[in-house]
Amino acid sequence: MPPTKVVLSGLTSDQFRHPLDLQATQTLKNLPGLDLIVRNLLGPTAEQFFYLDNISSSILVGDRQLPHLHDLLVEACKILDLEQPQLYIRQHPVPNAYTFAIRGKQPFIVIHTSLLELLNPAEIQAVIAHELGHLKCDHGVYLTLANLLVLASSELLPFGHLIAQSLQGQLLEWVRCAEFTCDRAALLVAQDARTVASVLMKLTGGSPSLAAELNLDAFLEQARSYDVASKSDIGEVFQFVQSNQLTHPLPVLRAREIDRWASSHDYQTVLKMQGMSYNDKSAFRGEWRNW
Repeated sequence: MPPTKVVLSGLTSDQFRHPLDLQATQTLKNLPGLDLIVRNLLGPTAEQFFYLDNISSSILVGDRQLPHLHDLLVEACKILDLEQPQLYIRQHPVPNAYTFAIRGKQPFIVIHTSLLELLNPAEIQAVIAHELGHLKCDHGVYLTLANLLVLASSELLPFGHLIAQSLQGQLLEWVRCAEFTCDRAALLVAQDARTVASVLMKLTGGSPSLAAELNLDAFLEQARSYDVASKSDIGEVFQFVQSNQLTHPLPVLRAREIDRWASSHDYQTVLKMQGMSYNDKSAFRGEWRNW
């Protein structure tokens, strides 16, 4: 990790958004009424539900509560040029982190305790930055709907199961593509591809007792081996079946993608673009910028 990180003043989402994310987002935007359903129907109910759930069952991080985590959040937001969301820590045995956001409302990030126990501080910040990537890219509307599907949204809305069935395939495809973008946000904050890849490795097969013994170079080699093996006809079919119902791309594919982008001219260009000014047309909605 570099001793002094580059602060990406004026960073816009289009400077690091993954091409697959752009394509999948456009597909969802072409679905009539989806944005309206989430904002006006699902959004308010879900927002109230999650807010009450968080303040009753999680720890809100701040300068007086888990300040070391708060410092990681503050620095990550500064690097990505983003206002700070709320950060909650929740007791849970499954390593995970997630984000909820509706434009114009204050978003929040939740990290499970089991994930914190698995990672070192730099890796925890990469996880925070990944979630901030969703906010920076304004993934809120579709991410909210996807999260509600995962959390049984049919119970929150009459006929919700019918909506879930019709949208599930397209939403899951979008979520997987959006994750590639947010891994890039994690790299922009970590500014060390090995840190991001290490998070993916530990999520794949790590535990607090095994974490120190894992070999990152071997994992990256494993990712490249999977890439080669999946290029056959049978491999392509298996890869589709394996990932079709997942909310995240396969960890080895994510590691491969971030390894490639870290070596790209595009990544180096973004790091050199510090000191940019905001677009004069940037709009403010509520307390949250939209780029």
